[in-house]
Amino acid sequence: MPALRLRRPGAPPRTPGHEAPPGTGTGIARTAPRPYRRALRGLARIADPYVLALAGTVALAAAVPAEGGAAVAAGRIADVAIGLLFFLYGSRLSAREALAGLRGWRLHLLILAATFVLFPLLGLAVGAAASSLLTPQLSTGLLFLCVVPSTVQSSIAFTSTARGNVAAAICAGTYSSLLGMLLTPLLAGGLIGQAVRFSAAGLAALGLQLVAPFLAGQLLRRWTHGFIGRHKRVLGRLDRLSILLVVYTAFSKGMAEGIWRQVTAPRLGALLLLEAVMLALALTATSTAARRLGFPAEDRIAVVFCGSKKSLATGLPMAAALFGPRAGLAILPLMLFHQLQLAVCAVLATHWSHRNRPRQHSPGAPPGSDAAPGLV
Repeated sequence: MPALRLRRPGAPPRTPGHEAPPGTGTGIARTAPRPYRRALRGLARIADPYVLALAGTVALAAAVPAEGGAAVAAGRIADVAIGLLFFLYGSRLSAREALAGLRGWRLHLLILAATFVLFPLLGLAVGAAASSLLTPQLSTGLLFLCVVPSTVQSSIAFTSTARGNVAAAICAGTYSSLLGMLLTPLLAGGLIGQAVRFSAAGLAALGLQLVAPFLAGQLLRRWTHGFIGRHKRVLGRLDRLSILLVVYTAFSKGMAEGIWRQVTAPRLGALLLLEAVMLALALTATSTAARRLGFPAEDRIAVVFCGSKKSLATGLPMAAALFGPRAGLAILPLMLFHQLQLAVCAVLATHWSHRNRPRQHSPGAPPGSDAAPGLV
């Protein structure tokens, strides 16, 4: 018989939406003094093994790039992996839940505006102001970063940690990914131009590689959803392996073209600084807009985390499909921004989680007065 765990009076219930992320509730985070536990959990999220795996894949491509027949085979396998990735996305998406989430349309419009309007404007402004600091390929990658959809998993995790509106974060990530399949190629073609394979044949190939598998996943969801639910962990690893393969293939092609001769330490530092400025502006803009529009604290948390983040899982396959052999430097800004947003948002989520901790409801207090206002 499992042991019962008593909850102290006034403590929030352990609902699924407020569980700690896997791997953050053991070890030093559990034995550390209470004020530091949340900070340690945030740092554990920064040191994600997947981030380390991405860095290791780039190093592997630099040391042992795929060449000749191996490069052709790796490219074809990567194409199949991308199709499988979007098939799984379609199989996991519940159309009923997505439609039900439309009731919070004001919140979702704000997040979509931040993702597909604010970020492209920031990319154009920052790129024009610092054009001499980056190579044309890195500038292209910076613009591509700005048209990528928002994240799903990490936005949900950070919103949950900060005690925000988790349901809104789930729907916002879903809508952003769906619209991104259409808006990302259109915005990339309009802002980047000739570097993108933006033609009738290119769009048809993109639709065949991304949209068709997604729609197939939706159509077959009735039969595949149960299998995917039962093997969630294995298929999650397959997702990540597919993305790592895309990274390896793209950087292997980049090595053949000598892209690393263009990437010096000062340019990498300038790129990281520019991305930090963009992230700070996005965080400030989403927070200010959500407050001015009168959203409650839980919704403001969801707006900030969903509206300021970019999806590595969706962006890398799209970059491979849009840029082809030139995808190496195009995905580098997105990979750096991914690590930067994890670090910054982990600190914010930890801080807001501490400040937004529900207090014991006192007799006679009005309902809804337990959460501290003005957190975002």
